[in-house]
Amino acid sequence: MMKTLTLTISGAAAIVALGAAPLAFAQAKPPVAAKAPAAAVPAAAAPTITANVPGICVLSREGIIGGSKVGKFVQTRLGQLTTQVNAELTGEKTSIETAAKDLDAKKATLGQAAYQQQGSALQQRADALQQKAQQRDRELQATEQKALQHVLQDATPFVEQQVEAKKCGVVLDANSILAANKAMDLTPGVIASLDTKEQEFTFDREHLDGQVAPQQR
Repeated sequence: MMKTLTLTISGAAAIVALGAAPLAFAQAKPPVAAKAPAAAVPAAAAPTITANVPGICVLSREGIIGGSKVGKFVQTRLGQLTTQVNAELTGEKTSIETAAKDLDAKKATLGQAAYQQQGSALQQRADALQQKAQQRDRELQATEQKALQHVLQDATPFVEQQVEAKKCGVVLDANSILAANKAMDLTPGVIASLDTKEQEFTFDREHLDGQVAPQQR
């Protein structure tokens, strides 16, 4: 008897705008039993900060990615690449499922040896597709990290300009503090300058199978 195909492929999750956040393109997991929702904890309201502390500034890298034209382009492009991967894997998955149904339909007319041989070949295709899905996951993550690094590197000179203009002695991560005076925030100025330099750049999915990926330019 041919063992049941174990192939389970899900679509890639939406691309997030943080280089450190992993993509969720992976094999689907079985559903778990629903749990009673925990009591909602009200979010603490950010206090109104009016003091402008000399020498202290804040910067949001996530804000640069999410607010700049080139950062938004990157998110759109990553979504396109994810859609391409989904189409590739879904097409192969459908082909395997169709072949499995055809094999089951011919079970009564095939000999046991032929049935097992063809079933084994289908299982090998399913296993190979699982491996490809995992590889595409890694490739999309590598692509995201490289593209976001490109954006942040291009933003670096404008961060330095803002640091000098605002005479910052220290720059804090805006996302690690509760609130700050907007006058201390370097992010808007960096975004404005970055938008004048770059709105998009060419990149494709990274390839981790020995093929050479197209270079960013």
